[in-house]
Amino acid sequence: MVKVMINMAWPYANGVIHLGHMAGSILPPDIFRRFQLLIGNEPLMVSGSDQHGTPITVTAEKNKTTSLEIAEKFHAINKKAIEDMGVEMFFTKTHTDNHKAVVHDVFLTLLEKGFLYKKVTDQYYCPSCARFLPDRYVNGNCPNCGEGSKGDQCDKCGTTFETGDLVNVKCMHCGVTPEVRETEHFFLKLSAFRNDLLKFLEDKDYWRSNVKAFTQNWIQDEVKDRAITRDMDWGLPVPMEGWNDKVIYVWFEAVIGYLSASKEYSQLIGKPDLWKEYWQNPDVKHYYFLGKDNIPFHSIIWPSILMGYGNMNLPYDIPANEYLTFKGGKISKSKGGAIEIPDVLKKFDADIIRYYLSVSMPDTHDSEFSWEDFRTKINTELVSALGNYYHRCLSFTKKNFGTMPDILDEDLKETDEIIGTALKEYLALMETCDLKKAIRCVMDLAHAGNKYFDTVKPWALVKTDKTKCGSVLNANLRLVKALTVMAWPFLPSSSEKIWEYTGQPGKIKDIGISGITEKLTPGMELKEPLPVYKKIEEEEDNMDGFEDFKKLDIRVGEIIDAEDHPDAEKLFVMKVNVGEERQIVAGLRKHYTKEQIKGRKVLAVCNLKPAKIRGLMSEGMLLAADDEEIGGSSVMLLKPSVDVPNGTKMNCGLKTKDSRIEFKDFEKAVMKVFSVKEGRTDVDGNVTEVSKDLKTAVVIIDTDVIPLSDGKDCFATTDGEMNGARVR
Repeated sequence: MVKVMINMAWPYANGVIHLGHMAGSILPPDIFRRFQLLIGNEPLMVSGSDQHGTPITVTAEKNKTTSLEIAEKFHAINKKAIEDMGVEMFFTKTHTDNHKAVVHDVFLTLLEKGFLYKKVTDQYYCPSCARFLPDRYVNGNCPNCGEGSKGDQCDKCGTTFETGDLVNVKCMHCGVTPEVRETEHFFLKLSAFRNDLLKFLEDKDYWRSNVKAFTQNWIQDEVKDRAITRDMDWGLPVPMEGWNDKVIYVWFEAVIGYLSASKEYSQLIGKPDLWKEYWQNPDVKHYYFLGKDNIPFHSIIWPSILMGYGNMNLPYDIPANEYLTFKGGKISKSKGGAIEIPDVLKKFDADIIRYYLSVSMPDTHDSEFSWEDFRTKINTELVSALGNYYHRCLSFTKKNFGTMPDILDEDLKETDEIIGTALKEYLALMETCDLKKAIRCVMDLAHAGNKYFDTVKPWALVKTDKTKCGSVLNANLRLVKALTVMAWPFLPSSSEKIWEYTGQPGKIKDIGISGITEKLTPGMELKEPLPVYKKIEEEEDNMDGFEDFKKLDIRVGEIIDAEDHPDAEKLFVMKVNVGEERQIVAGLRKHYTKEQIKGRKVLAVCNLKPAKIRGLMSEGMLLAADDEEIGGSSVMLLKPSVDVPNGTKMNCGLKTKDSRIEFKDFEKAVMKVFSVKEGRTDVDGNVTEVSKDLKTAVVIIDTDVIPLSDGKDCFATTDGEMNGARVR
């Protein structure tokens, strides 16, 4: 048994993980880990939430809460989302005593060896905010490609920045052009490792071309030393006296998380020295799965830290993926358009999502995601090829034999050849992390199985030669069994179900790759099979907020009267004029008094089916922003930004349907509150003019943020700052 170390890039705990994260850096290492289990190895896979750094503080400030609350909230959400996707690993976080101790040990060791030094350097300083600005607090344009960028690295071209490099730089908080001031920081002496890095790269011809080229370009000339502390109060403290106003830079401490997580896991299972078997045994290979924007941190900076620390394994392979894009843009939490994993899991099984992301993986170039392509690949490949082959073999055998029939030598030989050829290719691809081609290899075997089934015609044989029919069915079920094992790293849940249907003992992960070649036992009882995959209907894959939004009839209204509900202490019973008078029951007593809402302009959904709420009929629903999902506890009623007549429709120029809708239909339309800038927005040919900057306004989320308006000068807004809050 060979030990293998698998490291997954740590997602920031500033928002919910999305399809881009899953395709780029979360699903691939889980597939590879499961493959290592199949071939009898002992993988250790670690990762966790990156809880420090400016993405967390930016989110916390926007939502008027603490960085710790944001970090802990999204750690819990993302940990569950990862587990719900069938991804298994030791998933921890950086805001722990263990991580702090390991980082401090690395810091002090590097300092003692002369690889850290203090230096006065330039830093952006905002005179208006009266503070130094960390990377995410600075907006500007990349000096290399011109793309709008934040911080110290361009997402588009990967160029890293020094203070003063950004063009058209502005303070994210107030919009003022920052000054460049001097401040003292600790630096990592990367320049000392240039020759060692060049030697480290000499035998890395097996790396993906983008990873090796990116790394070589970084170090072909001078390797610049980098600051490893920053002027902030959120993060790991610097283990030196007099540095209380600074913290350790997140790029330095986050990569050390791979080591700290390994140590934490070892302690947790009662084997405190286990980590040494993975980190200090030179025969153990280390794999790092990440997105392309993280390449230099893992191919240059982390190896340098490990070299300086001493006696540690360096990365063996860094199979970095490109970006998963949506309508031409990177799927991003910070830029909007993120398709969040918990939302997708509400509609589709994890294996469905895992399959699509596996066959569409952005391994060597960006991959474009679309719901139409998602539906097509699931229906024509997963369901019609793999799922159909599983079911036709199992159901026909169960119906006509009940138990596993025997196999003749000629049929055994034929399927052995088919399986052997596929397995050889599959193993070679999986061992080199070529996962996208490996799942295609599995699907090619499924197509071969369907062709073989059609060729032997068991439906005809069962009438003329039942022994031969049983033999070819056994042969087909051997193909089914091989497929379940090979597909298991990609589709673990459904593969285990099919394994059970074939009557096999144990679990695939315990049987391993040997389960492919083992013969099926004649006379073994077969279970009644059920289809494990189902086709996606056109309306089912609608995760586009605009399609759901089109169903809503949202109108401007005015609360004429409000009384306490006689049987519910949280509810108001209101008379609302939406062009006609409606009775609406809403849980607002915790947030408003009757005096505050009487005469107030509101926005109401007017085509919900009437429903009784605690015995009283409600004929609509008032829209409000609720910031609970982002760590708050506020609820603010929406209102029109200008005075317009009651009954004015708020629909961004999109047509609404006259039919009544269920509340569940309303829930599908994702609307959130964000700042909106003056300009034009075009969605499916519908142009919305935004005539002014709005501090906060309701937007429909997709690849863009589209203001909810009457198509003229009236926008949906709130009384106060609620950026990121969900509209309910």
